[in-house]
Amino acid sequence: MGLFSRKGKNAATDAASVTSKVSRTTSNLQPPPDNNQTMNGLQHATSPSLVNIALPPPPDPNTDPAAYLRSIHSVRERSRLVHDKAKRNQLAHFDVDLTKFAETAAYVVSIIKRDFAPHYHTIPPHGRWQHFDVGGRPRLDQLLTSWPSTIDAHERTRRLLDLFLVSVLLDAGAGTKWSYKSKESGKIYRRSEGLAVASLEMFTAGYFSADSTEPYQVNAAGLNRLSVGQLAIGLQVSDSNPLAGLEGRAGLLTRLAEALQNSEYFGASQRPGNMLDYLLSHPSTQSSSVPVITIPTLWSVLTDGLASIWPASRTQVAGISLGDAWPCSSMPSQPRAQPWENIVPFHKLTQWLCYSLMAPMTKLMNIQFAGVDLLTGLPEYRNGGLFIDTGLLTLKPADAKRGVEAYHHNAMVRGQPSMEVVPLFTTEDDVVVEWRALTVGFLDDLLVEVNRLLKLAGAEKLSLAQLLEAGSWKVS
Repeated sequence: MGLFSRKGKNAATDAASVTSKVSRTTSNLQPPPDNNQTMNGLQHATSPSLVNIALPPPPDPNTDPAAYLRSIHSVRERSRLVHDKAKRNQLAHFDVDLTKFAETAAYVVSIIKRDFAPHYHTIPPHGRWQHFDVGGRPRLDQLLTSWPSTIDAHERTRRLLDLFLVSVLLDAGAGTKWSYKSKESGKIYRRSEGLAVASLEMFTAGYFSADSTEPYQVNAAGLNRLSVGQLAIGLQVSDSNPLAGLEGRAGLLTRLAEALQNSEYFGASQRPGNMLDYLLSHPSTQSSSVPVITIPTLWSVLTDGLASIWPASRTQVAGISLGDAWPCSSMPSQPRAQPWENIVPFHKLTQWLCYSLMAPMTKLMNIQFAGVDLLTGLPEYRNGGLFIDTGLLTLKPADAKRGVEAYHHNAMVRGQPSMEVVPLFTTEDDVVVEWRALTVGFLDDLLVEVNRLLKLAGAEKLSLAQLLEAGSWKVS
């Protein structure tokens, strides 16, 4: 992972630099928000209509540290320990200039005002839905309209859940050279948006279904028969249009096919969309006027149901793979701490799935979600790059030197693109882990400051998901 990376990313280096023009002021950081509001159709557990929804407590880390570190509760709690060190400028790899925080917030506010003022309530929550509609074309609405009225709301939702899950799993760094030309419009798209349009057009063409009479679905048999070559054709990959990590994506879909054989979550037809039936029938789901599903229940489907798709080589506790969780030197260490305490979890892709899968369930079936405020800002290069671009975080000289040396070594590898020289680190490098933990913490602070600057209070306040969509993720 390249450190200074927000445009023209490459899966190996994620490299590019953005300079933000902001005015300098001063501000004090504030505690994380309570998000006591409705999130443009996705409600928080603390909003008045959901106040009586009981959420399960997190697992006890002292008795089951692996379960705790795999839970959504652990992400913010563990990242906060690194964030607290940042406020004291006691980090291992970054110098922190808190006077830059107000500049960062002012810059994000300027972007939000430019695109949404004064109608901030229209900002959608961050999710894959908007990627499908890139270029202002309502592709999903058009898809829904194309289906006959005999397809009920449940099946429509299942179909979109099928599409969204596969599309999110395909949504990794595409590299700087790949693009996708839409067969529908002829327009060219790149990055996450290009992968969204490509996966949608593959879905409608029946790439992921084993039943030629039912193309609009994803099932295990369809994924099992999808070869690397077929995936390359669907994504328009060629020698002149290379996609970083093509084989890895194909392998991920093959492992997804295996995971879909869990009938408890994915039914006899082995479709991702069948999680809808599991969620609606779960004992924790409330169904008075509208269905209310708890985020921990959705989280358990994604973490337990998809556990087998992640590499077993990831960080482990007691032989259990934790997924996107990594040791960090800024966390408590032995001998006074337990071995698990130096690990900070992020579960970025699972969180991205949560944000994305909620949208079709809410839009098509008016399903509400309790506990959305448990989700954090996504610790990835766009959000994290914001704090580097604005000078809030600066890589320490020794690490910068090490990263540049790694860049030059990587540049000698055949096929690597030429680009601006930037520090280069692998995903598990302590620099990247610390950076990602800081991203989680500072996004919480940013939400408080952005709402203050926009003068939004109570039910009008932006949610974290809206901040990601209209602000931090967008200013790239």
